[in-house]
Amino acid sequence: MEPALKIGRLGAGPMVLNPIQVECYAGCKADETPRRFAREGQRLEVLEVLDRWHEARGHAEWPRADYFKVLAADQHQYLLKHDLEADAWFLARRW
Repeated sequence: MEPALKIGRLGAGPMVLNPIQVECYAGCKADETPRRFAREGQRLEVLEVLDRWHEARGHAEWPRADYFKVLAADQHQYLLKHDLEADAWFLARRW
């Protein structure tokens, strides 16, 4: 697995992006919504997508991406980032 990346800011601190594997629901477009993801060897079911937003402008520091704030089966909230240009998923935060 690739090392974590520090990029930009989320709230008061830097956003640390940890590469993860995500299984998605594919509706009218591929990888539309995350359904499960693997974190530290544990597979977590997404119970609910609490919020989602899109970074539309693509440039080196902030490529085009979809963000999902989700509630997982372990009752924690997670921020998942889907880098659309690299087609890669990252875990950005856990609450």
